[in-house]
Amino acid sequence: MPKHSRRLLRGLGLVCVLGLGATACGGSDDDSGQKPVGASGLQAALKKGGTVTVWAWEPTLKQVATDFEKKYPKVHIKLVNAGTGNDQYKALQNAISAEKGVPDVAQLEYYALSQYALTKSVTDLKAYGADKLEGSYSPGPWNSVQAGDGVYGLPMDSGPMALFYNKKVFDKYKIAVPTTWDEYVEAGRKLRKADSKAYITSDVGDAGMTTSLLWQAGSHPYTVDGTKVGIDFTDAGAKRYTNTWQKLIDEKLVSPIAGWSDDWYKGLGDGTIATLATGAWMPANFASGVKDAAGDWRVAPLPQWEKGANSSAENGGSSLALPTLGKNKELAYAFVEYANSGAGVQTRVRNGAFPATAEDLNSQAFQDTAFPYFGGQKANKIFAESAKSVPAGWKYLPYQVYSNSIFNDTVGKAYASDTKLVDGLKSWQDKSLDYGQEQGFTIEK
Repeated sequence: MPKHSRRLLRGLGLVCVLGLGATACGGSDDDSGQKPVGASGLQAALKKGGTVTVWAWEPTLKQVATDFEKKYPKVHIKLVNAGTGNDQYKALQNAISAEKGVPDVAQLEYYALSQYALTKSVTDLKAYGADKLEGSYSPGPWNSVQAGDGVYGLPMDSGPMALFYNKKVFDKYKIAVPTTWDEYVEAGRKLRKADSKAYITSDVGDAGMTTSLLWQAGSHPYTVDGTKVGIDFTDAGAKRYTNTWQKLIDEKLVSPIAGWSDDWYKGLGDGTIATLATGAWMPANFASGVKDAAGDWRVAPLPQWEKGANSSAENGGSSLALPTLGKNKELAYAFVEYANSGAGVQTRVRNGAFPATAEDLNSQAFQDTAFPYFGGQKANKIFAESAKSVPAGWKYLPYQVYSNSIFNDTVGKAYASDTKLVDGLKSWQDKSLDYGQEQGFTIEK
């Protein structure tokens, strides 16, 4: 076997599907012919009991697992944080390849789920009645868990974007909350002039953040038609993003502290990182990771690329899926349905999660919820409005996990050297297309 094929097989397994066939991927047989499992089958499994291993990093699932165990005393939910995002995906793919240690349930972000569905590494949940839940979810998240005729996860949350800002810092230096990205750059300049240790935000190069801002700017870099893919980071929307963000980098207005690190949490707590443009799932992370800054932070609509516009984007958002090699499928699905469609949704919402369920998203009670962490602000109104303002038509690559994994070696160089963002994006584009061609995809120029 060629060296690059061995590397790819260890990585994401797409060679298996496009070249060797799904059963050579370390997964089990295709489950498309699985017999339906009715409610009685799920109840029987819950009555019998057992252990369900769940790999997830989302903090509100801890209380959901506790509540589920109280309701079903014979079931034990073993909640494991195997890493966030790509770290977990690497661990999951290693387990799948080794056919050992695969969890029963895995948290998969929407951009990653289709890849696992393509390689038959996750179970089609239609056999458990998941397709009947379509009307329960808002269209975006529901579309994200489908691939072909299958339903490969249940939406856990969504990530319409907003601007989280430290009101205490903004008030101290008399900085107006920016409504456009140009105003955001000006706010960054004013903050740095007032306090040389403070930054408008932290950014060392993040693939999810970059694609979200491109999305909001009206860019459509990815074209996907089955196994035909194309990438173009030179459209008008991409130019809006690079022109603005290059200023932030060149003028050293963004902190060089990596996100989710101890220093990052410290910066959010002491005000030296003054804003975050991110998804509506963030409040739970503020409450658990930046406790001492409770009351300092607020939420505002995402700054616009053009004054008076009303456009947002999704950033993050996850599903819970059942890896094909996992065990206790009935128990695993019962937990996923409880967490993402049943009583667990309200538990998670109370603890700061942002729902993908339409009823909760549109309810007056949800939108009127006051967040003590944000000084009693009814932040869900801003998040819900953002969810309605996400432009349609965005697509990810069917191997976006791999593409994101090389972001730091391409675009990331713009944050640590003289490389310009436009050049970093071109490098990311070329290397991502090369990989797709190696995997057997047809590349559209």
